[in-house]
Amino acid sequence: MSTEEKPAAAPRSLAEALRGRGDAELAALLRSRPDLVTPVPTDLTQLAARAGTRASVVRALDRLDRFTMQTAQALAVAADPAPYDELLGLLAGDEGDRAVSAALPGAVRTLREQALVWGDDDRLRLVRTARELLSPSPQHPSPTGLGPTVREATAGMSPGRIQEIVTTVGLPSTHDSVSAVAALTGLFTDRERMAALLAEVPFESLDVLERLMWGPPYGQVTADPATRLRRLLDRGLLLPTAPGTVVLPREVALHLRGGRAHRTTEPVPPPVEAAATHRPQVVDATAAGQVYTALATVEELLKDWDEGGPAVLRSGGLSVRDLKRTAVALDVTEPVAAFWVELAYVVGLLASDGGRGTSHALKAVGDDERYAATPAYDTWRERPAAERWTTLAAAWLTATRTPGLVGGRDAKDHTLSALGPGLDRSAAPEVRRRVLALLAGLPEGAAPDAGSVTERLRWERPPRSAGGAAGSGSTGPGGVGGGVEGDDLRSRLARWTLTEAEMLGVTGRGALSAHGRALLGMPAPKARAERTARAPESAGPGDRLPVHHRPAVPHPASPTSPSPALTVLTPAEQAAASAAAARLLAPQLPEPLDHVLLQADLTAVAPGPLQRPLADMLGVLADVESKGGATVYRFTPGSVRRALDAGRAAADLHSFLAAHSRTPVPQPLTYLIDDVARRHGHLRVGAASAYVRCDDDAVLNEILADKRAAELGLRRLAPTVLAAQTDPAGLLEGLRRMGFAPAAESAEGDVLITRADARRTPPRAAPEPVPEGPPVPDDTLLTAAIRAVRAGDLASTAPRKAKAGEADGAGAGSGELPRTGSAETLATLQAAVLTGETLWIGYVNAEGAASQRVIAPVRVEGGFVTAYDHTADEVRTYPLHRITGVAELADDES
Repeated sequence: MSTEEKPAAAPRSLAEALRGRGDAELAALLRSRPDLVTPVPTDLTQLAARAGTRASVVRALDRLDRFTMQTAQALAVAADPAPYDELLGLLAGDEGDRAVSAALPGAVRTLREQALVWGDDDRLRLVRTARELLSPSPQHPSPTGLGPTVREATAGMSPGRIQEIVTTVGLPSTHDSVSAVAALTGLFTDRERMAALLAEVPFESLDVLERLMWGPPYGQVTADPATRLRRLLDRGLLLPTAPGTVVLPREVALHLRGGRAHRTTEPVPPPVEAAATHRPQVVDATAAGQVYTALATVEELLKDWDEGGPAVLRSGGLSVRDLKRTAVALDVTEPVAAFWVELAYVVGLLASDGGRGTSHALKAVGDDERYAATPAYDTWRERPAAERWTTLAAAWLTATRTPGLVGGRDAKDHTLSALGPGLDRSAAPEVRRRVLALLAGLPEGAAPDAGSVTERLRWERPPRSAGGAAGSGSTGPGGVGGGVEGDDLRSRLARWTLTEAEMLGVTGRGALSAHGRALLGMPAPKARAERTARAPESAGPGDRLPVHHRPAVPHPASPTSPSPALTVLTPAEQAAASAAAARLLAPQLPEPLDHVLLQADLTAVAPGPLQRPLADMLGVLADVESKGGATVYRFTPGSVRRALDAGRAAADLHSFLAAHSRTPVPQPLTYLIDDVARRHGHLRVGAASAYVRCDDDAVLNEILADKRAAELGLRRLAPTVLAAQTDPAGLLEGLRRMGFAPAAESAEGDVLITRADARRTPPRAAPEPVPEGPPVPDDTLLTAAIRAVRAGDLASTAPRKAKAGEADGAGAGSGELPRTGSAETLATLQAAVLTGETLWIGYVNAEGAASQRVIAPVRVEGGFVTAYDHTADEVRTYPLHRITGVAELADDES
C-alpha cells in the first residue's frame, strides 16, 4: 500500500525545532555550546529552555563572527517572524549585494546550528533572549543605529495626535489608533509613497533626518521646536518619546538608508596582509637563534634564583622591585622579564617554596616564603635542547596566564604583579593558536602585518559594544599593550602573541617557522614538501610530518565562509606534534662544545653553547661578563671561593681548566686559584647563635678592630672564638664583604659544602590553565548525553490514555509526573506484565530527583518491578514505593 507523506509541519517552538534534528546535528550543537550539556538536560524541552537562558545566549553570541552577528542584529530589527527575503533586504539593501547574497545562507545556517534561530526560511525566528539583547532601546542602543518602530514609538501617544499625523501625510483618518498606526507604517515602508512624502520636505529638514539616519536615532528638542523640526514632527518623520526627546522611526531610517540595517555590511573576512617575505631558510635559522636565546634566558633566570629567589608578596607574586632586579640580571626590559618568569612558572620550572625550600644548613629559622626552581628544572636541564624548547613552547600555547597584563590594574584597582593572581585570561590559548594559524595561511616565509591580523580577529570575534572586564592592561613584551582591558582584549592578546612567538622562536623575522608549524600539528607547506621530496638526501629526520597529522586550526574553504572552530590537540596528538617539531629544530641548533678559550686577563671565552657538565662547573667557577654569539666568563676571587665552597679543591680546579681549555692556562689564573684556596677556610663560622673561630687570634683581633664588624655584634668568647648576634648566613656574608674568606661548618666541626643547585622547592605541579567556560564534551559523553535526552524526551512527550474526566492525551508532554494510588499502580504494572503493554511512569530516585520513564514491565515481585526501560535502553529494577504513578500509553494512530 502506497501512502503519501504529509509535509512536515513548521515547528512552533525551539523545542520542536530541536526535536526535528538528527543526532549528528544535536551533537554539533552541544559541542559548540558545551554549557548546554552541563548537566545533561532531561529532555529536549529542557535543552531548549537552557539554550534560551541569558548567560548561554550571551556566550553563544560572543562566539559569532561579524557577519553572522550582523545577521542576528538584522533579525532583531526585522518582523517576528521574518521571511528570508526580508532579512536579505536588510543586509543587502534595495540595490542588492552579491557578496551578502552568497554569505547569508551560511550565516543563517550557523545561527540555526547554534540554536539562536529556528523556523523555516519563510518564518525565521530569533530566540527571545537574543532578540531582547539585540533589539534597540534607549538604554541599550542597537549596533545597527536603528530606533523603535512606528508602533513602538507611538505606544504612549494620544489618539488625537496620531490622527493629526495621519491627516497631515495625506492618509484618511481612522476610527482607532491601531489602524492609524498600521496605515502610517504602510506609508513609511512603501518606497514610492515615502519618496513622494520626503520630496515635500524642505532641504533643511532633510538634513536633520540624515544626521539621525545612521544613529543614534534620538535627538533633543525644545518645548517650541524650530520650523524645520516642526515639519518633521507633524508628518511623523520624528516622533516624541519623552519630554524634549524625539526619535527617528525605524521604518523612516531604513528608507533613508536604502533598506540597509547596517552602514557597512561585512560578509567577507578581511585578508591577512604580508608585511615582508623572507626565504624559509632564513626564517628557520632566525627562529632557531631565538630558540637558543630563549633556553639560555630561562636557564640564567633559574640559575640566578638557585640560592633562593625573590620573596613572595603577601598577596602573591613578585614585587615591582624584584621584577626590576630580574630584568637587570637578564639584561631585558621589565615586560620581557615578566614573560620569561611567567613562562618558567607555567612550565613548572619555578614555584614558591612555601617557606620550606631546601637550602644549606645555615638557612635562618623562619625564612620567608620565596620563589625557587622546582625539582622538575633539574630534569628539564638534562634533556636535549630541542626537547627543552618544545616543553616551553607547548606550555605557552595552552597557558591562560597573560604576562602582558603585568603592571596593569584589576577591577579592584590592585596592581597586577608577575606570578601573582589575576593574570589568567581564558581566551589566551585560543587567540594564540588562531594567530599562528593565520600566519600558517600566508605564503611560506611571509611575515604578517600586525594590524591586518588584529582586524581579522576582530571580524571573527567582534568585541561587544559595551561591557567587558574592568581594569587596565599594561605594556606587553616588546612594548605592545596599554589601554583599558575589556572588549579589545583579543586584539591585545594577538599583538602579544606575535611578540612572544618571536621571542620564543616559534616565528623568525615575523614568519612562522617550520618547527613552529609542526608544533601546531600542521603539515609542512606544499612547496616545502615538494622540495623535500625532490631532495630527500638533504632532508633532516624531522622535515616530514606523519601523514596522519591533521591541522590544529582548519582554514575557511572560501573567503566568505565563517571562521571554523579551532581543533585542540589531544595530549597524544600534542606529544606527536612536539616530537616532530623537535626533529625539525634539532639540526638548526648548534652542537654543544666541550672546551673554552682561557685569556690572560682572567676571562674565558665560550665560542658557543657548552655541554652541560662544563657549563655547570664554569658557571660556579666564573661569572658571566657578556653574552651573545660567544659568552665571556670572568674569574674573580668571589667566583673561585664559590667553587671552593661547593667542595672543589684547588687541584681539582687546575685539572678542570687544563682539560677543557684549548689555550694554556694563564699564570694569573693559576695564582688567583692558589691564593684564594690558601685563605679559604682559615676562618670557620658555625651555629651557636653564630660564632666564628680561628686558630690565629691575630686575625680575630683584626676583625674586632674593623668598624664594619659593628653591625655583626661580635664579642670574644675565647682567644680563638668570637660570638655574633646575627645568624650564620649573615655572619658569612658580612665577613666576606670585609675581605675574608670564611667557611661554614657543621655542629660536628666539618666544613659545609654548598652546591649551586642546593635550593629547590618541594615537588610542585605546573598551574592548570583556566578554561573558558565548560569543557568541550568528547564523543563518548556526547553520545551518552544525546541518548539520555532522546530517551527523556520520549518519556515526556509519549501520549497516554486519558482517564475518566480527562481530555484525550491530558498530561502528555506537560512535564507533570503521573499520579496514581499504590493499589492502582501495582495492578496496572501486573496487568502490563501479562499483556506486554508499555507504560508511562513517574519515578523519584534516592536523591529526590524526579523523572518520567517509558517502561515495559517484565516482572513484579518483592516490592520491585523489573522492566525494560526505553529511556535508558536497558533492563532496570525500580522500587515500587518510588514510583509516583503509572499511565497507559495511547495506541499509535495508523
